[in-house]
Amino acid sequence: MQKINDIKNLLASLEKDADKFYNRGNAAAGTRIRKAMQDLKKIAQAIRIEIQEKKKSD
Repeated sequence: MQKINDIKNLLASLEKDADKFYNRGNAAAGTRIRKAMQDLKKIAQAIRIEIQEKKKSD
């Protein structure tokens, strides 16, 4: 469950940068969003692996 909370926190932190990028044209905010999305991908992959391992062990 910790990884799910990590995803929630990551998405919440993106809101300001998303506003800056999409509404104000701040290119640096776009870079931060891209990095956070890469982190999100890593967390999601870790969750997928964890679920698959749990299914195999049950």
